[in-house]
Amino acid sequence: MSLLRLTGIRKSFGAVSVLHGVDLNIDAGEVVGLIGDNGAGKSTLMKIVTGIYQTDEGSITLEGKSVLNLTPGERRSRGVEMIYQDLALAKQQDVASNIFLGREPVKNVLGVKIVDRARMKQEAQVMIDRLGAKLPSITRPVGSFSGGQQQSVAIARALTFDPKIVIMDEPTAALAVREVQSVLDLIKQLKSQGISVILISHRLNDVLAVTDRIVVLRQGTAAANLVTSQTTMSEIVSAIVGGGDVEKAAAHESRG
Repeated sequence: MSLLRLTGIRKSFGAVSVLHGVDLNIDAGEVVGLIGDNGAGKSTLMKIVTGIYQTDEGSITLEGKSVLNLTPGERRSRGVEMIYQDLALAKQQDVASNIFLGREPVKNVLGVKIVDRARMKQEAQVMIDRLGAKLPSITRPVGSFSGGQQQSVAIARALTFDPKIVIMDEPTAALAVREVQSVLDLIKQLKSQGISVILISHRLNDVLAVTDRIVVLRQGTAAANLVTSQTTMSEIVSAIVGGGDVEKAAAHESRG
């Protein structure tokens, strides 16, 4: 049984039709790349998965049960987690404060509830260790960290919700080359723990490096479903730009 199954997903905004009957299946512990040119519908599709947008038609099941009528918070509690490109971190706060933002553990002191900072720090360290992430100090403001280290904090925060699937939106887009590998290693670490990952990225080399399958969205449809180990960069680019346009594909590949 698929962990996540999308069938016949359609979405329009006013007169503009964005998704035209998308099917997508994700198995447990599978890393799937979701790629396509700007405007292909990737972000819209993922916001439908998380419940930010409602689908006009189609079904979404998680572990065989429909989640269509669930709020974003309810879907998150069922195990659907998304890390957005801007990471939504509180840059002046330390690692523990970011990981537990809005749901800080409390303790009773003389009948008064106060934030349990020691527990936050301890549990934050457990999450960082679980990821194998390398941070200079969990007591420093995350704004002082590099881009890759901030990604580590965002992923660690996602882990505290015990996710079954993590959607990552362009996690390596703004990173220096040396940092990209550390984020790709974190994705492999999630997979090794049985957590599924949907990786949205324009960096095709990154997608090829960590995914099991690659789904190409083009003009609101799933134009290709490729097994990563059996495909090539040229085949992927051809699917993105529409098959037969070799000249356009070559130009796209040289840009990438």
